[in-house]
Amino acid sequence: MATASAALDFVDFLNASPTPFHAVRSVKQRLAAAGFKLIKERDSWSTSIKPGGKYYVTRNASSIVAFTVGQRWRPGNPISMIGAHTDSPCLKVKPYSRKQSEGFLQVGVECYGGGLWHTWFDRDLSLAGRAMVRQGGSIEQKLVHITRPILRIPTLAVHLDRQENFSFNKETQLFPIAGLVAAELDRQGGVEKQLEETSISDGTKAPLKAMTERHHPFIVELVAKEAGVAPEDVVDFELSLYDTQKACLGGLNEELIFSARLDNLGMTYCGTTGLINSSASGSSLKNENTIRLLSCFDHEEVGSLSAQGADSNLLPAVLHRLCSLPASAFEQTDSDDSYERVSHGDDVATAFEQTLATSFLLSADMAHSVNPNYVGKYESDAKCEMNKGPVIKCNANQRYSTNSPGITLLQEAASKAPGGVVPLQMFVVRNDSSCGSTIGPMLAGKLGSRTLDLGNPQMSMHSIRECGGAYDVGHATRLFESFYEHYGELEKTIVVD
Repeated sequence: MATASAALDFVDFLNASPTPFHAVRSVKQRLAAAGFKLIKERDSWSTSIKPGGKYYVTRNASSIVAFTVGQRWRPGNPISMIGAHTDSPCLKVKPYSRKQSEGFLQVGVECYGGGLWHTWFDRDLSLAGRAMVRQGGSIEQKLVHITRPILRIPTLAVHLDRQENFSFNKETQLFPIAGLVAAELDRQGGVEKQLEETSISDGTKAPLKAMTERHHPFIVELVAKEAGVAPEDVVDFELSLYDTQKACLGGLNEELIFSARLDNLGMTYCGTTGLINSSASGSSLKNENTIRLLSCFDHEEVGSLSAQGADSNLLPAVLHRLCSLPASAFEQTDSDDSYERVSHGDDVATAFEQTLATSFLLSADMAHSVNPNYVGKYESDAKCEMNKGPVIKCNANQRYSTNSPGITLLQEAASKAPGGVVPLQMFVVRNDSSCGSTIGPMLAGKLGSRTLDLGNPQMSMHSIRECGGAYDVGHATRLFESFYEHYGELEKTIVVD
């Protein structure tokens, strides 16, 4: 994909993905269009996974693992992995969000992750997420994306508070307004509705208050309309606030991308596209001795310790199930003789460990570009620039999992990329600076597989409006495609005991 079209396609991906639920749906749509098949954790995979196949599995609709199986792969062989995350810092609607004060309707919210919360003031905000609704005798999940601006967090006029540094209370002042009480009363016919004791369909008393008691009725109605059901059929929802200003190309020459959620939908998009491109041709998996795998997790921004986070059993469980597939599925394939054949008798338990020992994980999370207004915050020889290629992230204290064998491998993959060599950069923090982290060290410790942390450079990380390089979308996509295509041959040439 040409650079311009890659950036524009990424912009479309961003605009379609205001929450992790929508991001996973966007990934699923692209995978399905490329011939990937849905499999489910609750089902047996023994007869559904075949050499040469393409598959994906989701958990909680907010995390996804996708993979292709090389025709010559068998349990014990390597897996080339890219890990990213689908979540970003945001404000989430509280379970009891119905508030009002001084004639204004307000919506109670929680801070999710480490956002630059001052950037959320005076923005045109709306709601997106998922709702659980009654439909056809069952309760189903429906995605919700209200596109018109309905919320705003107002600042105080400078005339009333001339503070030198903008500070605020996150409970009482980071508090969205949703309109005027008078306007809502007028919409309801001039009389505030008095809600009686809540009942469910069989007439018994409901365990919780009605949704229209916990949340403003009009918000419940908007959610119901998006879900295609009546308001009384909305059982519960998980909603996040998002900025309605769309992602776009920016800069004098449209060399930049202005958007929310670059961290980390940038790497989710590039990983997805790289995996799809690496298996696009009919013969791409014919002589392949690896599995090519992408994992995109929820909850990285809050530590990853959840059922669908990187610190869950999601990735280890998928890898273990792949390594436990019956030998009959691979007996007729020309498996690679360079790896010791794993017996499915007494030695079946070693296939998982053999695969982990020969596999590699690229932990892909956005990196820091130099900011020309704060140049003193960067290590003098590690000022990464946008549109100069993906950034290898290094930290002696293991905030990142990068080491020299990984750097060697990545350089080899970059040199073999389709369309020419992918430029790479390296980042390290100053000794007098704090350092972030991501899923790399966590998964390296959990799996014991070789790992490297990298990501495209961006400014304003965790702001409601971030800035990245348009050309870096193509750089990272080509790098990931090359990593998938060449890992099987490269793994055997970089020897570390």
